[in-house]
Amino acid sequence: MDNRISCDNQSNRLADLESYKSEKSGFVLVISHTLTSSIPGITVAGANPELVKYTPPADAEFILYGNCKSIDMIPATPDGKPTPSIITKTALESTNFPMIVVDSGSEIKPILPYVTVNSKPGNNISVEAGLNYSDVINNYEMGKLLGVQLSKNQDTIVIGESIPGGTTTALGVLQALGIDAFNKVSSSMPENPVTLKNKVVKQALARSALTVEEYKNDPFKAVSNLGDPMMPTVTGITESMLTRGKKVILAGGTQMCCIAAILKNLKVSLKTNVCIGTTSYVHNDRTSDISDLAGQVDEDLPIYFVNLGLENSKKDGLRAYSQGFVKEGAGAGGMALAAFINNPALSTNEFLREIENNYQETIETPRLLLTGKN
Repeated sequence: MDNRISCDNQSNRLADLESYKSEKSGFVLVISHTLTSSIPGITVAGANPELVKYTPPADAEFILYGNCKSIDMIPATPDGKPTPSIITKTALESTNFPMIVVDSGSEIKPILPYVTVNSKPGNNISVEAGLNYSDVINNYEMGKLLGVQLSKNQDTIVIGESIPGGTTTALGVLQALGIDAFNKVSSSMPENPVTLKNKVVKQALARSALTVEEYKNDPFKAVSNLGDPMMPTVTGITESMLTRGKKVILAGGTQMCCIAAILKNLKVSLKTNVCIGTTSYVHNDRTSDISDLAGQVDEDLPIYFVNLGLENSKKDGLRAYSQGFVKEGAGAGGMALAAFINNPALSTNEFLREIENNYQETIETPRLLLTGKN
């Protein structure tokens, strides 16, 4: 697919993308919350710690409405860096996929129709287990039930997540499952707080006092001790789709490597029908290493990187993505991948113009009206 999509030393795998093209496709966004995000310096997903919990519902609302309902704010930083959900929104409009929002432990519920798995938010893993083991199993089983229903009318789903602090919990679960993930998970900041993330996870591993073999024998113990509520739900949905011969694009960065690792330990095949779709900004991030993580999980797991061309944007806020800000989130990379798969004639430049149009209509114009500044 010319320069739109790459696949780390697996150029032969690009041909496999055609099998993910289907008129029966849909997008699933799982929103969640973990108190791990309250650790100072761990995330910038929100203007301040109190607002972090509004990020997941705001992402879902922005994708559907073009504005936020649960909080009266424009979905961008004060200097104009937009939520990655603007990419997801643009891709959805390009594909006309239906969207389902799944609440898996979000602290603030979105103001829109959604499916719930009746999950509690996650705890701060540095001081206690992320979830009760029984809650992990509940989320997983509920996810499986939802996956069964989705498989009845969807041949392909793109599944994304919105959970601030999620790369830290992903680091914890990956380490517990024997994946060398220290210094390899990504961040929404140019200066990835890897030292802090490593410290938090080491504290959590010491607190749980279980061995890698114990975790591998039951990956849900890893999710319980070091994970978050999003993980078992996405795992369950994905497993049900795959076991029924359907296609799944895991839309996201290093957090989706964690989902793949859980699936691997549950003996779910990753050889066919599943891939990771993310942005080139995650791939090019020198402070993380998603390619190494995916390779450690399963060498047969393809990971596709979408070139959005934001470095060529006329908008400063969008160009910031190529400078290390934000990079990914809310299913942005996977939905962009699906947009290109399902619209072969769609060029990077055309998609960029569509993102810019959305940016102007939903972020620039409202800011101008509210503040008099562009």
